Amino acid sequence: MDYNKFLYEQSRKEKLAKKNQKTFDIKEVRLSATIEEHDITIKAKRAEKFLNAGDKVKVTIRFRGREADYAFKGNKVLDLFVSKINEEVFIVEKKAKLEGRNMTMVLAPKKA
Repeated sequence: MDYNKFLYEQSRKEKLAKKNQKTFDIKEVRLSATIEEHDITIKAKRAEKFLNAGDKVKVTIRFRGREADYAFKGNKVLDLFVSKINEEVFIVEKKAKLEGRNMTMVLAPKKA
């Protein structure tokens, strides 16, 4: 077998594997610890659109100043946010976790 032919076959296989691979984007929704309920509803609807489109959603709460001392408020906001989204659309891929001044959570679309 010719070596160049072998390299060509390998590149064809790699291209086919890459073509059949499922890719997704990670969309981010930013919230604050003092956000109002109506604003949460609007952002939850936006996140639901992202999930229906097949994208993952990263929900971030940024604490400013002394807000970081009250991380439980961030948990309340994230729980309210998740309750506003249709449960049949998503699964929680990564639970809420405080990392420095940010609390993040990742939601992934459910498999059809």
